[in-house]
Amino acid sequence: MPRARGGCDSGFGKEAAKKLELRACCSPHLKLLQMDLTKPGDISRALEFTKAHTTSTGLWGLVNNAGFNDVVADAELAPLATFRSCMEVNFFGTLQLTKGLLPLLRRSRGRIVTLGSPAGDMPYPCLGAYGTSKAAVVLLMDTFNCELLPWGVKVSVIQPGCFKTESVKNVSNWERRKQLLLTSLPQELLQAYGEDYIEHVHGQFLHSLSLALPDLSPVVDAIIDALLAAHPPSRYYPGRGVGLMYFIHYYLPEGLRRRFLQAFFISPCLPSALRPGKPGSTPTQDAAQDPDPDPSPGPSPTVAQ
Repeated sequence: MPRARGGCDSGFGKEAAKKLELRACCSPHLKLLQMDLTKPGDISRALEFTKAHTTSTGLWGLVNNAGFNDVVADAELAPLATFRSCMEVNFFGTLQLTKGLLPLLRRSRGRIVTLGSPAGDMPYPCLGAYGTSKAAVVLLMDTFNCELLPWGVKVSVIQPGCFKTESVKNVSNWERRKQLLLTSLPQELLQAYGEDYIEHVHGQFLHSLSLALPDLSPVVDAIIDALLAAHPPSRYYPGRGVGLMYFIHYYLPEGLRRRFLQAFFISPCLPSALRPGKPGSTPTQDAAQDPDPDPSPGPSPTVAQ
């Protein structure tokens, strides 16, 4: 049966589409549509196209792969427009596409597979806009998983580690975004945090991207398993070290969880206004970053390793 995919022009979506179509880039079974998930008209046209081409065969699966983020910065520094854009693509676009295809998926007792992110489960430094949108879409999929169970529709979420997709490799784009942030920040915020603070965060972010895994096959294999397995799990965690990250997140005290994410991803320096000698500054960096570590562990997880 046919499968619909949201976001297959590059990265995980492109590789999964190629593998599902017998690795043939020009397979006659593969239909490509241009679709902007922020434009309801584009989604409506894609829905009509899919319905017209699956009336005789049914629709077996939907893969929600699209994801968007254009700012890496503290939530206070990230423009409100970035939060809105992340929600429009990562949540509302996925919601509209999924709801539109549900009648076909219910009829075939098919599958919904959605790419989430560990940033939606953990407070990754400087990924507030992206992480909150991914948290929203994952909760939505968990809701669908419960509500669609009587219909026989299986719902899976894939939480991948850091892989070298096209957006990860595009360093020049991240450089442009950083410069745009610097030029658009209100003067008060720029003075409070400091340009060197933003440069430091940007440098640590690029370093973390340089460690991304080049082989996308673990994520592609997870997508295919979620589509084709008789009993797919509701969660997949492909990628080196992802299982350890979730173990630390759920079982260690809050202060250690926060320090692990800072060491693993981005460890911000002190903002300019908090440095020694500045009015209102705190005594030490540790006090600013970890004011009240929680000695109690977090809730136990239900993690499919």
